[in-house]
Amino acid sequence: MKNLKKTRRIQVIALAFVALAISTGLIGYALQDGINYYRSPTEVIAKPPAPNEVFRMGGLVSDGSIVRGQSETVTFSVTDGGEVIPVSYTGVLPDLFGENQGMIGTGSYVDGVFVASEILAKHDENYMPKEVLDSLKETGVYVEPSS
Repeated sequence: MKNLKKTRRIQVIALAFVALAISTGLIGYALQDGINYYRSPTEVIAKPPAPNEVFRMGGLVSDGSIVRGQSETVTFSVTDGGEVIPVSYTGVLPDLFGENQGMIGTGSYVDGVFVASEILAKHDENYMPKEVLDSLKETGVYVEPSS
C-alpha cells in the first residue's frame, strides 16, 4: 500500500511538471508575436531585419519627403541624422505628423522600404519619444531646446 501511494504521488508531481512545461511553452509562443523591438534607421541599415519581422522604428521625418498618393497611402523618409529610410504607410496619419517632427512606426522592412502598419507622432511640440531622442543624441542631431 505504501508503494502505491508513493508511486501515485510521483505520477502527480511528474504530470504537474509536464503541464507547467507545456503551459510555459505556449505562453512563450503566444508572446513571440507581441514583442516589437525598437531600431533606429542606422541600426536598420547596418543589420537589415528579415522581411517578416515586425519591429518599431523612429526618427525625424525628413524635409520635403512627404508624398501623398491618390489613396490613403503616404510615403516619406525617416532619419536619425545618420541614415535615411523610406517609409510607406496606408492609413490616416496622426494630426501632429509633419516634416522635422518625431515619429515612431510599427511595421517591417521589405525591399529597402519600411512598410508601416501603425504610425505614432509626438503629442506636443516639446515631446519626443525616448527611443527617438536617444538615437538622435547618439548621432549628434538632437539639440536641447532653449526654454
